[in-house]
Amino acid sequence: MAGVRGQGPGGLLTAEIGLSAPWLEEREEELVLETLRSGQLSLGPMIDRFEAALAERVGAPYVAAVSSGTAGLHLAVRLAGLGEGDEVVTTPFSFVASANCVLYEGATPVFADIDPRTLNLAPAAVEAAITPRTKAILPVDIFGYPAEHAELEAIAERHGLALVEDACEALGAEYQCRPLGSRGAPATFAFYPNKQMTTGEGGAVAVQSEDDWATLKSLSNQGRSDSGEWLTHSRLGYNYRLDDLSAALGLAQLEKLDRILELRAEVAARYAELLGGMDAVTLPLEDDADHKRSWFVYVVQLADGINRNGVMAKLAEQGIASKPYLPSIHLQPYWRERFGTKEGMFPVSEDASRRSLALPFHTRLVRADQERVAEALAASLR
Repeated sequence: MAGVRGQGPGGLLTAEIGLSAPWLEEREEELVLETLRSGQLSLGPMIDRFEAALAERVGAPYVAAVSSGTAGLHLAVRLAGLGEGDEVVTTPFSFVASANCVLYEGATPVFADIDPRTLNLAPAAVEAAITPRTKAILPVDIFGYPAEHAELEAIAERHGLALVEDACEALGAEYQCRPLGSRGAPATFAFYPNKQMTTGEGGAVAVQSEDDWATLKSLSNQGRSDSGEWLTHSRLGYNYRLDDLSAALGLAQLEKLDRILELRAEVAARYAELLGGMDAVTLPLEDDADHKRSWFVYVVQLADGINRNGVMAKLAEQGIASKPYLPSIHLQPYWRERFGTKEGMFPVSEDASRRSLALPFHTRLVRADQERVAEALAASLR
């Protein structure tokens, strides 16, 4: 992404390397224009086409498209019947929406610490956090790496708990050779422009039954009844609809999703090659027999003692974007104020938050730019 310019070797100005960028081509324009010309910009046929294509891609019988990943996760929490007095065990190492959506329904998020390798919920910590008030487990497939779903499913079954999966960063990932979204629990995906594919804003929830799909469609459309009567509402709902223009964009993106995932994996492999020799940098965890990552971001962990802010400042001087990814939710200002949380409560999450650094990463990132990133990172670490 062109923008602010940094100073390269010899004082020459170089184009900025942005943190992310969507891959949009003529097919996206074609389907958006088709929708514009149809005059059906909302509640039209493009939504049906998008939902059907996405359901097939994630291996779920039904998908309900919504206005954002946050909206989808909120509806999935609502679908699980969570409310006042209920507790939901979830991860502190995530974007705030995964915990906020529990609060929206009056339930209480209860954090469990993460595995230092996968950065996902540690199953043993989840089991230890369960109380008589626990009603659900909400794992997050962080950075596109699948959570330990088999173990979490066993824990949920043992304790009679619901599962609500936040797969917002993990479209296209697989666990035990099955795509996320196909295992049975409601799974939410997100399509913000920095994700694997985009609808601009937008999200979707994959479910296993037509009844759940119909409930989600009603909830996302102000609780509209399916009776066919005009403006009849059968439940309290929300304006969480995805419009047809966004669905058109998403349909075009889905058509090339396999290629998107392939290219992103190639970008990640180049980073591994370029950064693999840096002692002060720990690379993202590699895939194994059970886990196939869908590359959302490229986040490295800096060694203890490295001044991350200083590294980021040096990268910025070279026109290279970077971000601390992610702050632990329990240390967010509003969380401290509401729940009295503090440092030391979830040490693994806090350690990952202190040391994580997201580097520029997107589908069309070229090797020359990655080489610039690697050279600048090595220089900043020195």
